[in-house]
Amino acid sequence: MHVYFGTYTQDGDDGVFHYTLNPSTGELAAQSSVGGVANPSFLAVHPTQRFLYAAIETWPSGKVASFKIDPDTAALTLLNQQSSGGSGPCHITLNPTGTTAIVTNYSGGSVASLPVLDDGTLGPIASFFQHEGSSGVDASRQEAPHAHSALVDPSGQFVFVADLGLDQIKIYQLNAQTHQLTPHHVSTYPLHPGAGPRHLAFHPCASMVYVLNELDASLTTLAWNAKAGKLTHLQTQSTLPDDFQGRKSTAEVAVHPNGQFLYGSNRGHDSLAIYTINPTTHALNLTQHQPALGQEPRHFAIDPTGQWLIIAHQKSGSVQVFSINQATGTLTPTGDPVSVPTPVCVAFFAG
Repeated sequence: MHVYFGTYTQDGDDGVFHYTLNPSTGELAAQSSVGGVANPSFLAVHPTQRFLYAAIETWPSGKVASFKIDPDTAALTLLNQQSSGGSGPCHITLNPTGTTAIVTNYSGGSVASLPVLDDGTLGPIASFFQHEGSSGVDASRQEAPHAHSALVDPSGQFVFVADLGLDQIKIYQLNAQTHQLTPHHVSTYPLHPGAGPRHLAFHPCASMVYVLNELDASLTTLAWNAKAGKLTHLQTQSTLPDDFQGRKSTAEVAVHPNGQFLYGSNRGHDSLAIYTINPTTHALNLTQHQPALGQEPRHFAIDPTGQWLIIAHQKSGSVQVFSINQATGTLTPTGDPVSVPTPVCVAFFAG
């Protein structure tokens, strides 16, 4: 099993690091790295497992990049780069068939879609939307739109964009043939003031969306009616202990492949919040806070088999592997943290 780590770079250093993960022991082993791009901060693997895509988080003009994955070694070769259409792109994702890439520009407060060509390269921007306005609740973070991530629904027809600066989820429809986004007839879903929505995750049943809110460290559960194209609020709760008085800042959210557990990372508290998911209502119940064993747990990912979770510690310059208890969802660290320079994204590649 292979793992790629996206990082923030300095002075032309390599930016994407390739490791192997022993599926029996959880041990990580360094294999290769690739440069040629600055700050490949967020990664997405193509559904065919032949290509890797990265958001190149630069200012004032951001880019997106495509890489070819060697089928034998999983080493990367840079294919091409395209403009992201805005400043500071922080997230990239693909539709389920891998024909379209969607990038969100945090500093620019915008979202763009790009075609993925047959050879894995990215074409120029097919559609672009500039968000407008501000929530203003947090004067330092919500003074303008800040599109933080995009999530494509399992059908591939809808795209949800979490805008931290607006306290909103923007809903678009995606045409997989033209690679273009168009605003849905219900184009905006408001979160509570000061939430700062950051990342989203679908439940495997495809009718539930979980929204991780960065600024107030909360998690919102929404029901999704694809036929009506409508989100409905079910639950919002904190990701932190009741007595925590420190900095609030969440980062990543993910649902276990078995649909029974959900995880969210807390920066400041430097932990993973672990929830069980009610099998009938899909409501969340917070069961544990697992120390992340590093500073600023920025992003994490669960391997496709559901056995392992790897978290990236941005400030510590390390990553930590946890084994997942399949009955309870609890985490057990496997070995010591592994050194990776300024890691901010984890992407699995099954090979």
